[in-house]
Amino acid sequence: MMIDGCWYFGDLMCAMYGFLDIVITSSSVGNMVLISVDRYVAICDPLHYPTKVTLKRIRISVSLCWTFSLFYSTVLLRSNLEQLSRNSSCAGDCAADIGFIAIVVDNIITFIIPITVIIVLYLRVFVVAVSQVQAMRSHIAAAKHSKVTAKKSEIKAARTLGVVVLVFLMCLCPYFCISLSSQDTLFNTLSGVYVISLFYFNSCLNPLIYAFFYPWFRKATKIIFTLQVFKSGSSEANIL
Repeated sequence: MMIDGCWYFGDLMCAMYGFLDIVITSSSVGNMVLISVDRYVAICDPLHYPTKVTLKRIRISVSLCWTFSLFYSTVLLRSNLEQLSRNSSCAGDCAADIGFIAIVVDNIITFIIPITVIIVLYLRVFVVAVSQVQAMRSHIAAAKHSKVTAKKSEIKAARTLGVVVLVFLMCLCPYFCISLSSQDTLFNTLSGVYVISLFYFNSCLNPLIYAFFYPWFRKATKIIFTLQVFKSGSSEANIL
């Protein structure tokens, strides 16, 4: 899209690109936090999960996440959208000068706060998993099968969140560490392009990490890609 640091798709596409860039990435991080909260409730308070996590609340939470992302992107890029042509350093340039303070705020909202919430929830899930395993071991009279089942389910949940946190840090840390420097340096070097691509790639990995840990999702994907979805009665297939 950019040749020698210059944009050749016009001001309108430049504005749309910058706006959607922030909306999609920030909403991706926000949805990952929501999924972490969902897993936390499911593991730490399973008996009340059906009443706390309802379809209505899920819709409201996801809608608020996207609404906040739209509002956040508008505020962050407002001055650039109003004075888009003034930021151009060459014909066809597409640069967003949001300032150092805005970059720091973006680091806090898009990185520090979400990763703090996720790590706290992950630690809580891990503590619950360990305590439940120890509680099972204390009941010697109980069957060994029950002990192993509880241990496997809790450890799997903790491992899933651990993978998410690790991937999140690996993909976003390089970008936010470099983002405090000049944006020109970030965009116009090979390492900068790699860091930005890694940042975007995280949005692709998040749903895959969660989804492929569920057998029903893998079965549904297989039905779709093997074209069994076109067979009569495929909607009634048992994938659980």
